[in-house]
Amino acid sequence: MTIRVTVWNENIHERENGIVAGIYPEGIHGTIAAALNAEGDIEADCATLQEPEHGLSVERLARTDVLFWWGHAAHAEVEDAIAGRVCEAVWSGMGIVFLHSAHFSKPFKRLMGAPCNLSWREAGERERLWVTSLNHPIARGIDRYFELEQEEMYGEPFGVPESLETVFTSWFQGGEVFRSGLTYKRGAGNIFYFRPGHETYPSYHDANVRMVLRNAARWAYNPAARVADPVSAPNVPVERAPETIEHRGPRLHAPGQKGFV
Repeated sequence: MTIRVTVWNENIHERENGIVAGIYPEGIHGTIAAALNAEGDIEADCATLQEPEHGLSVERLARTDVLFWWGHAAHAEVEDAIAGRVCEAVWSGMGIVFLHSAHFSKPFKRLMGAPCNLSWREAGERERLWVTSLNHPIARGIDRYFELEQEEMYGEPFGVPESLETVFTSWFQGGEVFRSGLTYKRGAGNIFYFRPGHETYPSYHDANVRMVLRNAARWAYNPAARVADPVSAPNVPVERAPETIEHRGPRLHAPGQKGFV
């Protein structure tokens, strides 16, 4: 079955910075989509911040199996309602892969419920990514480690909840380390955070990075039907209880009354 992927990108640096435009003439989103489309089981297209509803309409998300998210300079420009819509899609079963500076995006911070802060340095350092979860599907085809000759440093502590698994841990030339590949589950949705991808370096052209992206799409895909209303909190009347019961004691809510929000 084909995995339907939407690659979302704020599409700012490629239009405003000549270095980034030279590395990613089709945009970061276009390069990632091309990597995903290189194998027949994934069908990827793109959406950007500048489109109506940021390209993430209810209909678009409903037909997206896995959403990839790249952002950096325009986190605040993402409408709160759209960020909430993305989170609800994840809770209902859509997979999502957050890339590089998307650790500060509205959807990631909301799904993590944490500040998601870290230390950083832009110095073109060599990064060595170690596989720290042996035989994990996201690391399929990767050796014990791989290296990127130039990357932005991200350093611990990383202000996120403890992950289900740490798939990759990075060492940087300056000495810092970082948990660079983390898995989570929120509601029915699978989440993967993958650190590499600074826009002034050609990381998304690297064969190992592209392999991880394809593996991540397959891992995040949930073939089950979406949960219809993942934020529903129904008031279950006594007559619908699994066992026969009677009302006892005082109550605050009238029958059928919605809860307070």
